[in-house]
Amino acid sequence: MKVTPGPFSGLLVIEPSVFGDSRGFFMELWSEGRYRDAGLEAGFVQDNLSLSARGTLRGLHFQNPRPQGKLVTVLEGAVYDVVADLRRGSPTFGRTFGLALSAENKVQFYVPPGFAHGFVVVSDRALFHYKVTSPYSPADEVTVRWDDPDLGIDWPVDAPLLSARDAAAPRLRDLNPDKLFA
Repeated sequence: MKVTPGPFSGLLVIEPSVFGDSRGFFMELWSEGRYRDAGLEAGFVQDNLSLSARGTLRGLHFQNPRPQGKLVTVLEGAVYDVVADLRRGSPTFGRTFGLALSAENKVQFYVPPGFAHGFVVVSDRALFHYKVTSPYSPADEVTVRWDDPDLGIDWPVDAPLLSARDAAAPRLRDLNPDKLFA
């Protein structure tokens, strides 16, 4: 397994060891001891799975209080995955980072608490798996506008399929500062 720190404190890009032959492949999606030894010491409490069609954009979402760390993996298809640093006082506050995740490249991405997260499907469909460090709490969920010009995310789609909540999300500058991370 190869673990590379992302451009912002706490982000990890993980390339699991993959053992393949003419029949297919085997890989570990999660092994507490192995991932802890590699620097990921997160107590996961819930696994989530979403299936989305091409062009579906989910995000940018976060929870506060009761923030979630997320270990994300694409099991089928491909997505462009994005985070925005929402930690007040962080030297990278308001900056974003995106990367391609796919069933083909098998890359995993760890997003610690303090970041908004989202993805857009760039294949016909995508099966997206994520482990989280805190249960889903609808009362604590916050959404930031996917196309906020202050964030300047270069999404690989022009007219994504959005939920009503994501389409109506506020810009980062319009959020109550108490919703951001200390």
